[in-house]
Amino acid sequence: MKVTEVRIFPKEGTDKKLRAFATVTFDDCFVVRDIKIIEGNKGYFVAMPSRRVKEPCSKCGHRNVVRSRYCNQCGGKLPETHASSDPVSDPHLLQAEHKDVAHPITVEFREYVQRIILDAYQRERGKFQTVQAQGQQQ
Repeated sequence: MKVTEVRIFPKEGTDKKLRAFATVTFDDCFVVRDIKIIEGNKGYFVAMPSRRVKEPCSKCGHRNVVRSRYCNQCGGKLPETHASSDPVSDPHLLQAEHKDVAHPITVEFREYVQRIILDAYQRERGKFQTVQAQGQQQ
């Protein structure tokens, strides 16, 4: 499977780590959107699209985000097990709140996809910096 197109959408705003979103096309027939490009302590990396995990309220059945204290539908208090864990002391809990929508299965393919996306991001950054420099000269 080959990456046939990468589109980069720079993130605007004051987010400290999220730099851009990417849309990747595989073999001209399958698209994955909302791949995040994040600047970490050791450089840039790619985070696959994910969704927040939800659990049902025992009273009304509404699906609430994991670790919510109250139900968004009925307002009932949810069991303490949802809110008692501290993601700051245990970073794995924060990751457990999200599940990837799509992700590479092998390390090799993940590295390939990440390399292609980060190369495209660097090219896009170079274009943006060139446009900024031209604008300042005028």
